[in-house]
Amino acid sequence: MQQSITRRAAVLAGALAISALAGPPALAQQWPARPIQLVIPYPPGGSADLLARPLAMQLQQQLGQPVVVEYKAGAGGTVASQHVARAKPDGYTLLMVLAAHAINDSLYPKLPYQTRKDFTPVSLVANLPMIVVASNKLAARDVPSLIKAAQANPGGLTFGFAGNGNTGHLAGELFSTTAGVKMTHVPYKGSAGVVNAMLASDIDLTFDSISTSMPQVRSGRMHAIAVTSHKRSSLAPEVPTVQEQGLKNFDINGWYAIIGPADLPPGIAQRLSREIRQAIASSPLKEQMAAGGYEPVGSTPDELKTHIDNEITRWAAVVKSTGARID
Repeated sequence: MQQSITRRAAVLAGALAISALAGPPALAQQWPARPIQLVIPYPPGGSADLLARPLAMQLQQQLGQPVVVEYKAGAGGTVASQHVARAKPDGYTLLMVLAAHAINDSLYPKLPYQTRKDFTPVSLVANLPMIVVASNKLAARDVPSLIKAAQANPGGLTFGFAGNGNTGHLAGELFSTTAGVKMTHVPYKGSAGVVNAMLASDIDLTFDSISTSMPQVRSGRMHAIAVTSHKRSSLAPEVPTVQEQGLKNFDINGWYAIIGPADLPPGIAQRLSREIRQAIASSPLKEQMAAGGYEPVGSTPDELKTHIDNEITRWAAVVKSTGARID
């Protein structure tokens, strides 16, 4: 009798071990079996939202399951990041991250997660040039005249951005350091707040994504000064870069990627990566992205890991050199 019980226990233990080993592949084969949550770390209306919603619709068509966009704004994107870091790694909770995800690693003294360890990279989605835009109360129309205006009134010029620690914040700080001027930074909750402040002439300029600011430039309610990337944007080829106007080696490009919690099964991460690359290559989404100035990228999980590691290192140097801080 005792031998029979021991034998059954051994068989059960073996079956459980085999089941555990087969768990992740089995999960990947079944995925997705229910709706997927795509978390956005900023309020609606910003550049992440303008990319995430059409991407979610395309992925929904490809995967045969709803992809629901959810907004969890706050603390420069760290609220959303913490939420996803604590989520179950089953492929049903994903996060769209921007360059701020890498910036936060050195900008915040303490984060409730580890940027390199608590997430699974999935795929880059797109790059998006940034643009320096001035309110119509500011007479400066190019980089040299902007620098002269800042030199004439140290700390008097104000630049707004969509949340402490985001790319616009660091771009403005780096511009000030590179040009040798002092400007006052003013944080807002999301791009919509920045745009409204610019239209009301409450602030002088902003370093913003080209997708959210160019409609206002086209309407004549603001004016463009420069593009921050190393090359001109196809959305506004008439706007010269900061480098073209005298500040050499000034190159800042926004980027967008999808990540999940740590320990996401490799099969799901790789499947998602393929689906994202297929989505951004599809005609409807590709056209929408081009209309907003987004440049499709796509990547493997390993390529995104390398990209994020490099960005963490790069922005740590910028944070140190500019003395940027969270107020």
